[in-house]
Amino acid sequence: MDRHYIFITQLLNLSRFNCINYAIVLIIACCAITLSAYAQTSSVTAHNIPGVFRAAVVKLDITPDQPKMLLGYNARQSTGVHDHIYHRIVLLDDGITRFCLVSSDICVISPSEYDHVASLLLKKFGITPENFWWSLTHTHSAPEVGVPGLPEVFMGERYKHAVDTAYTAFVEQKIIEGIEMAQHNLTEARLGTGWGHANANINRRGIDVSGKASLGMNPDGTTDKRIGIIRIDKEDGTPLVLISNYAIHGTALGSPNLQISADVPGIVSEYVEEKTGVPMLFINGAAGNLAPIYSTYPNASSAHLSQFRVLLGDKILEANRHITNTTNKVRLFAGKTMIETPRKENMGWPADLDRYTRKTADGKNIILLPARFLKVNQDIAIWSLPVELFCEISNDIRDQSPYPYTFYYGYTNGWLGYLPAADEFKHGGYEVETVNPYTPEVEKNVKNAVLSYLQGDLRSKNVD
Repeated sequence: MDRHYIFITQLLNLSRFNCINYAIVLIIACCAITLSAYAQTSSVTAHNIPGVFRAAVVKLDITPDQPKMLLGYNARQSTGVHDHIYHRIVLLDDGITRFCLVSSDICVISPSEYDHVASLLLKKFGITPENFWWSLTHTHSAPEVGVPGLPEVFMGERYKHAVDTAYTAFVEQKIIEGIEMAQHNLTEARLGTGWGHANANINRRGIDVSGKASLGMNPDGTTDKRIGIIRIDKEDGTPLVLISNYAIHGTALGSPNLQISADVPGIVSEYVEEKTGVPMLFINGAAGNLAPIYSTYPNASSAHLSQFRVLLGDKILEANRHITNTTNKVRLFAGKTMIETPRKENMGWPADLDRYTRKTADGKNIILLPARFLKVNQDIAIWSLPVELFCEISNDIRDQSPYPYTFYYGYTNGWLGYLPAADEFKHGGYEVETVNPYTPEVEKNVKNAVLSYLQGDLRSKNVD
């Protein structure tokens, strides 16, 4: 029951002995309600300034101080630290919508881990799941976080050890701390966007004469060389944060490496931050079939890890220099849709992901694939999936999108396997046969749903 109602009822009960007292109490009660409403309105106003775009960025170290089981490749434990790993958190607020994007130097998490953190943020800050995106850089040299989820179905032999609940809780708490800091640091801001180009990746699906695919290099295969970049400046024009979107596996370091590292995304981010003086969120793209041009080497030196500062870092800096127009007139709209697509036959499903599957009346298993969308003004559309998407699919969607800046954020809000292009099923290989829960129908289902949302529901939202 509302505390103000209880207070007023008690006063009225105490004052029933005469009409004069009763009237006085009514006046006091009305004043109390008015003051309470004013206080609540003032609190909301302090957090939401209509028509004013604000932003904040926070960078927090999540490097463990003791050996951890690393996720990526075979089960193995770290022996040291090559470079630190981080949460980088951006908070955007247009006075109506508050949107939070987290980029973490982690390989993958189960969608149930995302759901858990999202529920904590909703309870503590009132940020809805649609407005909280947790994107992972996909480094294969960072600790495991949370329960295995779907990877345990595909590769159960590598998960014989216990879940590291202590490190998981640490990672979760750092997100909460970071968002709380960001909310206190919101400042009036401006936003600009642009494109860049880098040749730092290569198609990794090598095809032999029999048509069989294997992990390797395919210079003739489809790639995505585009860099999508968003820059946010303070109102006075000084830079606040960069958000860079590029598709590349975090696998320059291979399984022999036992040092914790953020791999290519982290090395590039640190380099750009050194040059610009502000944090950069590296958001991976449709990297399901894209590797770094130097891949799976035993150590940082043989992997040419530092060379990615030139191969990709300098290209991000160049793209940033070409952003000359920014605006403080920014409106945000976040949306979602659930994509239904058949699950591969005779495949198990983990108990923690019950909300991501259903069974049809005739007994067929369906995967429920959550797609998220963020529209920024009328020219930027960002969409995401919790998968390792093949780049052909995101390329086609970008080409058909009505938005001049259409970015795909991969490895976001969990991991529900590789999602191959339909034409790649005939070649088989690791991505299709080992870590893929889908059927060839999935490309059509994803394209239809995403394009329908981009061209319909999202476009119809008036954010002018």
